[in-house]
Amino acid sequence: MPSESVLLAKKDYVSNLVNKIRESNVGILVAYEGIDVQNDTKLRREMREAGVSYFVAKNSMLRFAFKEVGFNFDDHLCGATSIALAKGDPILVSKILAKYVKELSKDTGFSVKAGFIEGEVVSGELINEYGSLPSKEELISMLLGLLLSPIRNLAVVVKAIADKLAAEGKE
Repeated sequence: MPSESVLLAKKDYVSNLVNKIRESNVGILVAYEGIDVQNDTKLRREMREAGVSYFVAKNSMLRFAFKEVGFNFDDHLCGATSIALAKGDPILVSKILAKYVKELSKDTGFSVKAGFIEGEVVSGELINEYGSLPSKEELISMLLGLLLSPIRNLAVVVKAIADKLAAEGKE
């Protein structure tokens, strides 16, 4: 039987974890297996720069915290597990993890297990799909390209007509 101080420390840890989960609009569980120190350091740096809290946690502590919050991830809480928690853009977190999963999944067991986005439990497959979406800036660029396309085409046609009239000498 664990001592009272150990139990109190574990309760504090779970309580802090619950607070972090409640404050986050996105949380992603990762199968944290086989990643080497170099890639782990790069991943943690990218997460930190993106404002994401990323850490390894005991499955039992995560299970207690998720139960208190109202999520059921019991099927996914096996093996080494890390969790990414963020308050911002869920696509950004998904993109960072998808990049590392793509690089490392062939040689390791590093993969996305499941997660939650805006209070809804989502599968690892959906998170990986989010990771493959274009960024907000890329989407805006694509939209602007679509909006400018008719204007550009009109300018090309007007220029062609003007060139043809100039060639015929009818300015």
